[in-house]
Amino acid sequence: MTIPQRQKLGRPLMKLIRLREWPILQQLHIEEQLLRTSSENWCIINDGTREPTIVMGVSGKPAELLEIKPVLHDQVPVIKRFTGGGTVIVDGGSIFVTFICNKDAVPDLQPYPRPIMSWSSLIYNEVFHGTGDFHLRENDYVFGNRKFGGNAQSITKGRWIHHTSFLWDYEIRNMAYLKLPSRAPEYRSARDHLEFICRMKDYISRSDFIDRTVRALGTHFSVESEELEAIQSGRSTKFSPLSRLLTAQEIESASCELESPKSLACFSSP
Repeated sequence: MTIPQRQKLGRPLMKLIRLREWPILQQLHIEEQLLRTSSENWCIINDGTREPTIVMGVSGKPAELLEIKPVLHDQVPVIKRFTGGGTVIVDGGSIFVTFICNKDAVPDLQPYPRPIMSWSSLIYNEVFHGTGDFHLRENDYVFGNRKFGGNAQSITKGRWIHHTSFLWDYEIRNMAYLKLPSRAPEYRSARDHLEFICRMKDYISRSDFIDRTVRALGTHFSVESEELEAIQSGRSTKFSPLSRLLTAQEIESASCELESPKSLACFSSP
């Protein structure tokens, strides 16, 4: 589509990157780079990630959110991302969708968390139309009263990012690595993970979800595909991403918070 055609439609340009089984830490680095160094609108869709990985919000505390001993014993990677939000464990059954936009990309959208969430839920209303009782509940995407999409955001001076990890499928055993958070949405009603979440695959196929998401974006933006290589070749050498893998020592230190302060295990060696 030519630039005059886009102007005629009155839709801002959004560049689309489609990935498959991209490591989630690398995806987070790309997202933060585009948020902080690009002036364009982006959507990133990553269909799964190979290695089961725990991803925490920027202010998350492992001792409060993780079952530390199993995480250490099974050597599950733990990432602290650059955005807020809760803790998830992701794997090949997860699908990730990210919107990175200039503040003026969506007409009349106020650049605050709740308005951005409300706008994104309109996109997914189009995606899930006719597939189930979809709606935004507090900060989650749900079918009925069961969560299948967790969201996180970051808002800068002129731009914002909204990204979602969708539970197309999940491994029951992986949920045992996560504690019931002390700050949970009211509708959770103290349900454990397996009673609280559901599988998106019971409502929509994987490919249909991705195709519908791209089509829904096309009603709001002029969507153009972009190759990841073009992004990576232009990466700024000065950019230092905040998302990072926690070290085993950091996670072990978190386990000390659960022990008696007098426990010898919590004292560092001289």
